[in-house]
Amino acid sequence: MGLHAVSVALLSFCYTTALTARLPRRANTTDVLDWVNPLIGSNSGGNVFAGATLPYGMAKAVADVDGENTGGFSTDGSNITGFSALHDSGTGGNPSLGNFPIFPQICPSDDINTCRYPVGARATHYKNDSVVAKPGYFGVTLENGIKADMTVSEHAALFRFDFSGTATGNGSSDPLIMLDLTDLWQSRQNASVSVEAEDGSEGGRIKGNGTFLPSFGAGSYVAYFCLDLAGGTVKDSGVWVNDRAGTEPKALYVTRGFNLFYLQAGGFVRFQGPVSGPISARMGLSFISTDQACQNAEREIPGPDFDFDGLVSSAQDAWRKKLTPISIATEGIDGSLQTNFWSAIYRTMISPQDYTGENPDWQSNEPYFDSFYCIWDMWRVQLPFLTIMDPVQQARIVRSLLDIYKHRGWLPDCSMSTCKGWTQGGSDADNVLVDAYVKNLTGIDWELAYEAVVNDAENEPLEWSIEGRGGLASWKSLNYIPYLDFDPNGFGTNSRSISRTLEYAYNDFVLATLSKSLGKDTYTKYLMRASSWQNLFKADQKSFINGTDTGFTGFFQPKYLNGTWGYQDPIACSPLTDFCSLTSNPSETFESSVWEYIFFVPHDVKKLIELLGGEETFLKRLDFFFTSGLADIGNEPVFLTVYLPHYAGRPGLSAKRAHEYIPSRFNSSLNGLPGNDDSGAMASFTLFSTIGLFPNPGQNVYLIIPPFFQSVSITSPLTNKTAMIRNVNFDNAYKNIYIQSAKLNGEAYTRNWIRHEFFTEGWELELTLGSEENAWGSKEEDRPPSMEGSSGAVKML
Repeated sequence: MGLHAVSVALLSFCYTTALTARLPRRANTTDVLDWVNPLIGSNSGGNVFAGATLPYGMAKAVADVDGENTGGFSTDGSNITGFSALHDSGTGGNPSLGNFPIFPQICPSDDINTCRYPVGARATHYKNDSVVAKPGYFGVTLENGIKADMTVSEHAALFRFDFSGTATGNGSSDPLIMLDLTDLWQSRQNASVSVEAEDGSEGGRIKGNGTFLPSFGAGSYVAYFCLDLAGGTVKDSGVWVNDRAGTEPKALYVTRGFNLFYLQAGGFVRFQGPVSGPISARMGLSFISTDQACQNAEREIPGPDFDFDGLVSSAQDAWRKKLTPISIATEGIDGSLQTNFWSAIYRTMISPQDYTGENPDWQSNEPYFDSFYCIWDMWRVQLPFLTIMDPVQQARIVRSLLDIYKHRGWLPDCSMSTCKGWTQGGSDADNVLVDAYVKNLTGIDWELAYEAVVNDAENEPLEWSIEGRGGLASWKSLNYIPYLDFDPNGFGTNSRSISRTLEYAYNDFVLATLSKSLGKDTYTKYLMRASSWQNLFKADQKSFINGTDTGFTGFFQPKYLNGTWGYQDPIACSPLTDFCSLTSNPSETFESSVWEYIFFVPHDVKKLIELLGGEETFLKRLDFFFTSGLADIGNEPVFLTVYLPHYAGRPGLSAKRAHEYIPSRFNSSLNGLPGNDDSGAMASFTLFSTIGLFPNPGQNVYLIIPPFFQSVSITSPLTNKTAMIRNVNFDNAYKNIYIQSAKLNGEAYTRNWIRHEFFTEGWELELTLGSEENAWGSKEEDRPPSMEGSSGAVKML
C-alpha cells in the first residue's frame, strides 16, 4: 500500500471513528428505533439513502454531496452541494433524482452577486462529527457554521437552516436560500421557476418544474415543486443564471443550449439579517402539477408555524409500527448485530415508493408504486421479506404491478421516476406475482395475474429492452436463447443469452405453478419449457484460472442458432476479471460469471446436482466457488447459492457459509455492505440469514438454519398469530451452528425446509444445536422440492 493510500485509509478511519462516536448509545434501550442506523452502507458503494423518509414515502430529504452521491449523501467526506427531497436508495448506475436542491448561505457583502450559485462554487464541506441520521430525521452542520436539519411527510419535506453559528464579520448577516433547477445527474432537459416574495414580506414562495431523464431507463419525466420559506423578513428575491443573480425578472425558463450546454439556473430569496431563529423551507413535491405540489405541502405540513418536531414524531411512530411484528431475544447478543438487524429491516421499507395519487400517466383506484430499481434485484429477497413483515403493503405492491400491466400492456421489470427502466434478464415481475400467490396474499386478481404472466411468456414487445422478453421465437422453437440471435420481432441489447435462458426457464416454472394452481390446461407446456436451461449445459466444458485447471467439468455455454457451441470463459464477469453489465462489457451472462450462473436453477437443483457429477462433486464445486474469489456476495444471483447445500442434504454447510459472510461482509459499519444495497436486497440477505429461514421465492419454500439469536418471533399482520424459532444450546460465540434435531409444534421435524404457513399459522420451530454437523435434514425425503422427479411444480408439505 503506497503512502497516499495509507493517508487516505487513516483519514477514513479517523472520520468513521468520529462519526460513529456521535451515534446514539444502544445499551439498555427500550425504543427499537435506537437500534436503527441509516448510515450503514453510506460509504464504499453501499449507495443507501441516509436521510429522512416515511416507510415507502415519496419525499426523501437529505444533504446531497459531490462524492458518492447515488443516494444523495455519503459519509465519504465530500462536500455538500444542496439539500433535496426526491431520492432512491441503494441503486447502482447514475445518481438518481436529487431534483431541485436548495442551499443556504450568507453572502460576503451586501452585493447579491457575491453569493455562490453554481454547484462547484457553492460546494461546502460539513463537520464530520455533526451528522445525525435517525428514522424520519437527518441533520448536519456545514463547516461555515450553518446547521441544517430536515424531516418529511408523504409528499413534502421540511428543512430548517440555523444561521446562529455563522461568523458575522464578513460584512453581511443576511441569510439567502437559493434553489437550483437541476438534479444529481444533471440530466435536466428544461425547467422553469417563478419567485413570489415581496420585499418586506414575511416569507415567500418559489415554485416550478423540470423535465429530467431517469437514471436507468428510457424516456423522461417531469417533476414539480412548491417551496415555501418562512422565519424572516424578505430583503430581496429573484433568479440566477450561472454565477450571476438579479432581482428582476422573477421568473425563468431554461433548456439545453448549443452543444447541449448545461445552463445552471434557479431562484433565490434573501432575508433581512440577523434572523432571530432558523429559516424554514417547506418543499411540496408532485409528478402531476405545481398546484398539486403546493396542495401536498399545505395539507401534510400546514403553516404558518410548521411543526417540525411533530413531523419527526409522526415519522418515528410510523417506523415503530412497521418494526412491531418482529422481536428477537437479545441476551448475550452483540450490540452491533442488533444494529445491523434492525437497520436492515428499516432499509427494506425505503423502496419501492408509494406514488399513489402521483401517477401522471393514468388515473386509477389501484395503488401506484415506483422505484422498482430493479425487480431483478428485489424479487430474490427484498420483496419476499415484505411478504412476511408487511404483507398488506406487499399485496398493494403486487396490485400496482398488475395495474401497470392493465394500462401499459406489460408488467414492469424495472422502473423509476415514473419511467420504464431497462430489463436485466427475464420477466422478473412474474416471480413476484407467483411468490405472492403461493404465500396466499389476498386482495389480488389472480386471473389478471395469470394473464399478465402468460403475456410475458408468449408475446414479444417491440422494445424488450424495457419490458417483456426478447427472443421468444427462438425460445419457443429452439428452447434456448441463441448467441447472436436473429430477432426481427423486437429489439434490445443482444447479449446475456445464457442468463436470459436460465431466467426464462424459471419464469416459465413459476407460470407452470400458477397455471396448475388455477386449473389451467397450460401447466404441462410451461413445465416442459422450465427444463430448457439444460440445453445450454456443455458437459465437457472445463474452466481455468491463470492457466490452471480448476478440476471441474461441465458449465453453461452460449449456443448459436444452428446449435453449435460458442464460448465464454467461465470466470469472465467474475470478481477475478471484469464486471459485466448492460452498459459496460456486455456478455452472455449479466453481472455474474458462468461459474455463478451454473448454480441458478432454483426450481431444478436436483437435476443440476446430477449433471454436475453428484452430491459430493456438487458440494466441492460450491466450496471452490466460494473460496477461490469467484463468488460475488455483493450481487444478488449469489444469495441462494449460499443455501444450496440444503438440496444435497448438508444444511450445516449453508449455516457455516452464512456465518462466514455475517458479520464480515454484512455489518453495522458505515461501509458494512459488500455492494450497493439494491433497494434493500443486501439488507434482506442479512435478515433472512439471521432469522434462520431463507426463501426460494416463487416457491413455498424456506431453507432452515439456526437463527443468529436465541429466538426470533414474528407476528403475522394478516392473522395476528405469532411464529417463533427457538434455539436450544445457543451460544453467542456461534460454535453451535449445526442443527442436531428439530421440533415443529412439539413434534419431531426432520425436513430442512418449511412452508410460509409457518408465519401465517403461528407455528413454533425448536432447533437443538451442536458444534458438529450431523445427519439432520440429510435424507432424500427431507430435502427441499425440485422439479426433476417431483409430481408437480409445487411439492406440498
